[in-house]
Amino acid sequence: MSSTQRSDRHPLNPLEPLIEGIESNEALDQPAKLVSDKVGEILKPGTLKDLISGTQIGHALHPMLTDVVIGSFTSATALDLIGGDSDGRAAERLIALGIAAYPPTALTGVSDWADSEYGNDSVRRIGLVHAATNGAALALYAASLAARRRGSRGKGVFLGLLGAGALGAGGYLGGHLTFAKGIGADQTIFDPGPTEWTDATGADELTAGEAKRVVVDDTPVLLFSQGDKTFAIHDRCSHRGCSLADGEIEDGVVTCPCHGSRFGLENGSLKKGPATQPQPAFKTRERDGRIEIRLAT
Repeated sequence: MSSTQRSDRHPLNPLEPLIEGIESNEALDQPAKLVSDKVGEILKPGTLKDLISGTQIGHALHPMLTDVVIGSFTSATALDLIGGDSDGRAAERLIALGIAAYPPTALTGVSDWADSEYGNDSVRRIGLVHAATNGAALALYAASLAARRRGSRGKGVFLGLLGAGALGAGGYLGGHLTFAKGIGADQTIFDPGPTEWTDATGADELTAGEAKRVVVDDTPVLLFSQGDKTFAIHDRCSHRGCSLADGEIEDGVVTCPCHGSRFGLENGSLKKGPATQPQPAFKTRERDGRIEIRLAT
């Protein structure tokens, strides 16, 4: 699509060419894959991965931690600009706090990114530049703290200003990943499924013990027949959107084939992360040889 066509659709964001340049840069793919594969090797599915992902709190943990880093660093820079204590110790303490909070913040962020990059080139590339920019901000603020402690407060302030600029760029890219690319958002939130009884498939098209994926009013649905019961939950994993119908089903629980999240077929309940939200579940009934569903309330 040409830039003229895009501007006809909506006002051109002055930073949009930069974003498009990063998203189309194939040179970023190889280092991104190396980092992502290494993260996947280290952060295996389990309790630690769930904790880092935010499974226990019901949404991604990373955005909460970024507030500590960004707030500490920018508060230090604000004191430099508007005036703080006479010896500058308050700004030093704030920078030290931001540095201390950076490792867990980066860990949660890279975990979320590694879960999202497969099959999504734009997320892979933007995420890598986002991480590199934030790393530059960390290095600049660390150098700023070192300069201040050596007595070079002016140099420390200057390095802090540069760090704030890098932090702002990283924050912008992080916002793009969250709000434009939907990383960390519940992937089912905008199409939970029909609220009225709606035809899904023929009863004779279901095979006992086998998952079947159907689309009902534009919503992908996983159907699973066992005995005299038919279960139905949203097929798009709330974590990163993978099809649950491709996963293994055992003892009434389906395991996402992409990242290992587990959901109960009876009510969509979240059994195991890294997902943070359950799946929308549907009531089912057979009528005139057809299976109908509606959203369970």
